[in-house]
Amino acid sequence: MKIREVRLNIFKRFTDLTIKDIPASAKLVILVGPNGCGKTSIFEAFNHWYMYKGWRSIGGTMDYYVKTGDNEGINASIWYDNRVDISAYDETLNEKEKIKGKFYFRTAHRNEPDFITRSLSKQDNPKDRIKFETLMVTDSSVSENYQRLVSNTLSGVFDITNNRKTVEELRENLIGKIKNSLSNVFDDLQLSNIGEPLVNGSFYFTKGRSENFHYKNLSAGEKSAFDIILDLVIKSDSFDNTIYCIDEPEAHMHTALQAKLLAEMYNLVNDKSQLWLATHSIGMLQQAKELETQHPGSVVFLDFSNIDFDEKTTITPTTIDKTIWNKFVELAFGDFAKLIAPERIVFCEGDSKGRKYKDFDAQIYGKIFSSKYPTTSFVSIGSCADIENPDNVSMRIISKVMHNSEIVKFVDRDDKSAEEIEECNTKQIKVLKRRHIESYILDDEIITKLCNSVGKPDKIAECIAAKTAKITASTARGNAVDDIKSASGEIYVELKRILNLTKCGNTKDAFFRDTLTPLITEETSVYKELEQEIFS
Repeated sequence: MKIREVRLNIFKRFTDLTIKDIPASAKLVILVGPNGCGKTSIFEAFNHWYMYKGWRSIGGTMDYYVKTGDNEGINASIWYDNRVDISAYDETLNEKEKIKGKFYFRTAHRNEPDFITRSLSKQDNPKDRIKFETLMVTDSSVSENYQRLVSNTLSGVFDITNNRKTVEELRENLIGKIKNSLSNVFDDLQLSNIGEPLVNGSFYFTKGRSENFHYKNLSAGEKSAFDIILDLVIKSDSFDNTIYCIDEPEAHMHTALQAKLLAEMYNLVNDKSQLWLATHSIGMLQQAKELETQHPGSVVFLDFSNIDFDEKTTITPTTIDKTIWNKFVELAFGDFAKLIAPERIVFCEGDSKGRKYKDFDAQIYGKIFSSKYPTTSFVSIGSCADIENPDNVSMRIISKVMHNSEIVKFVDRDDKSAEEIEECNTKQIKVLKRRHIESYILDDEIITKLCNSVGKPDKIAECIAAKTAKITASTARGNAVDDIKSASGEIYVELKRILNLTKCGNTKDAFFRDTLTPLITEETSVYKELEQEIFS
């Protein structure tokens, strides 16, 4: 089952929310956003819909589900109607029996520190019952899954199709998948046996030199990962065409373990199903990026940050470009985000303080290259002299902290001689071929695109002539012939006037950043020239 669209009406955090355009190819859907933005409420909506449509149970009460302050006029006796609507690509979700087994839930409150089984009881089919009334309850599944595993083992013993199997083969068939998944996630933790079910039934492990390491002695992170793996393996036969909803699967785990767990969860969920995760984990976000690279079209992100859910809102899947990735990292690490995100750091000219020209070059380069180079960060570090200074304290600190990042130093051409450029090259400092970034932003090619973008191709010649005239006037004032920056303010005024532009940027810098820079796209010669100079 694959979800196509979700609609929530006056439900918990949301007044009127639509989530749409989820592609049928999506196997993994990641919900990201700060605490309190409504990620868990999406799963609560799924759970309410599942209970009501499949069992005619409404679960929680009106004051739990209906958004406070927006419930005026709602009939209290039928408040549960029309709160949630879900449509799927491959299912018609209008019959109770067809709906059962279509959703699987794990809450963020998973905790079972210890258990010993000394009696066995029959376990029902998990898709034939409602697991949670709400997703605020503690989710204890390990001991239940132990019972299921033993039950499956006994069933296997009495299944005549297994007559030719040895006891070892039968045991490995039943717990082998759990052992394999666990070995994919942990380097030194192996499931060894399940004890004697009527004496000391539990899960026992080999960990390093320790054998028969009891489940209760695992760390919180190990228990959390084992719990999820065990549940997915044990219940995969029942939930084979299902929306899997797991809230904060990263609980208690370090970053590397989070990433490995997500990769294994992705593999355990079959291609007919869809895995929805709400997470703050940078390890899982990084792994999701890698999964999308390996399986294009299979991973989408739903960004819940900076949205006013008191208004009618639509969320569509977003791709990972630099802006989105940095936002995800900031959610996970807060003030440490800028020290963790980039794979490559480009130190460029500019001042990171003050208002005028603040981070101007870094903003321009970041805007141009964010889509193609999402893990590159441009950092304003000062003047050309500051960048060339090997003792620059800021660069030394950042380079030391970011020792795994590629460091690129990049300066304007200005009036540098050929010898000075060669000296920069020997210091591994890259130099623009043109005088400064304004020379690229105000290139004739970009001005032509601007005229076309506002539907005024007949103004191209006039705009370029105006640019030339202002450069000539600047030269007459003693500025260099290639010093476009000195004439840029007047060129900005002329372009606005000729094209009758409004809402294009209230200052020259804002106009360059918000109106002209987005026109420097991959097919333009300007883009290719800058790309060659920075990334070659």
